[in-house]
Amino acid sequence: MIDLRPVGYILGLLSAVIGLAMLVPMAADMIDGDANWRAFMASATVTFLAGVFVALACQNGARAEMGTRHAFVLTTGAWVVLPLFGALPFMLGVPGVGFTDAFFESMSGITTTGTTVFVGLDSMPRGTLLWRSILQWLGGLGIIVVAMLFLPLMKVGGMQFYRSEAFDTMGKVMPRALDLARALFEVYLLITVACAASYFALGLSAFDAVNHAFTTVATGGFSTSDASFAAFSPAAQYASILFMILAGLPFVRFVQLMGGSFAPLWQDIQVRAYIRWITYAVAAVLVYRIATEGVAVLPGLRESAFNVVSLFSGTGYSSADVSAWGAFPLVVVIAVGAVGACTASTGCSIKVFRYLVLFEAIKAQIRRIHSPSRVVPVRLDGKPLGDDVINSVIALFTLFMVGFGIAAVLLSLTGLQISTAFTAAWTALFNIGPAFGPEVGPTGAVDGFPPLAKWVMIAAMLAGRLEMLAVVVLLLPRFWRA
Repeated sequence: MIDLRPVGYILGLLSAVIGLAMLVPMAADMIDGDANWRAFMASATVTFLAGVFVALACQNGARAEMGTRHAFVLTTGAWVVLPLFGALPFMLGVPGVGFTDAFFESMSGITTTGTTVFVGLDSMPRGTLLWRSILQWLGGLGIIVVAMLFLPLMKVGGMQFYRSEAFDTMGKVMPRALDLARALFEVYLLITVACAASYFALGLSAFDAVNHAFTTVATGGFSTSDASFAAFSPAAQYASILFMILAGLPFVRFVQLMGGSFAPLWQDIQVRAYIRWITYAVAAVLVYRIATEGVAVLPGLRESAFNVVSLFSGTGYSSADVSAWGAFPLVVVIAVGAVGACTASTGCSIKVFRYLVLFEAIKAQIRRIHSPSRVVPVRLDGKPLGDDVINSVIALFTLFMVGFGIAAVLLSLTGLQISTAFTAAWTALFNIGPAFGPEVGPTGAVDGFPPLAKWVMIAAMLAGRLEMLAVVVLLLPRFWRA
């Protein structure tokens, strides 16, 4: 039987950190003279003490060596336990919702999905809004660390190739995992500060600038307004486009860039593909809208670029109703949402890297069919792809597609219309943010969904954020056998 004490110790420490983070929105409400600060005080106390007690109880196993099985349990455990504690302020304070809605909102935050069950954001206490943003910011940072340090160890979705490639290009600059994690945090913080400063300079209040910087860099999409980014200036929307694109790039490349090496960023094949595919998608939507709506070029370019980049990166902001543009733009944004950003970014979905691997594997198979006796090695950017990488990527694709189908069917069985169930499954599993359909509220909230539908989406958000395999493997009985 697996020794869970090392996992419990780390989860305890992480819970204590979440408890301390609750003091920030508590202070915001205290400054405003809002009694909602008491909910954060109670939540912080419970969370911090629970985390400390669990860490102390597991301390005697803290020095035990962590293996692959521990990594699987830790990653899934963190994305279950932390949202549980993160939901407390939503139940004890404003908006005072039940456990299902509170856990849904917290899971959507930690997984940086951005789908919300809250309405009336403009009138909520600043502490509640800030807590939602903090959840996403911490979740975005966490998924970068998991992608670079844990998923490669677990060989999830071909990440063993990306890890070796990334560490080789890093050379001896970052020889240890903790050094890399620290460097990633510094870059993450620097981009967040730059984003907040840009928003503030372009007309957002200091509070709105900080909140939206948190959720932009995390590609989360939570906003302080029901109108999302439609409430802000065109200049702020252009800035958001830039930072959403940056947040969708591999953060390890920014670490190298900070070290004075620009070449690895642009030489990264998935970076070039990501920028190229964004350009294609924006151009296709813009041309269609000009042809069918007669939209002016510059406003149309801004709206198309903002919403396409938002959904491609998985941020989920909106500045317009994409579903009103017609069937073709909606198909485009659904397709790019299923692609997602780059590996080792805060972005969501399957990721550009895996599509590139899949395309190379398909091309190699076509060549083999054409010339059966020919030896056709599979390469990506000149580097050989092992069978283990290709098989892992194909397995992940398969699980995502099967999971999407199962989620859509289950959501339709809860009473949602087919179109709503389809986009709700899409937005939850691929961690996009918005859903479309008659049951979705005018602000984009899914507060009117049946409770069972919300739990299906919660499960899909968790599985999608941890790239399916990291969750599914825990359901296998043999995983828990010694």
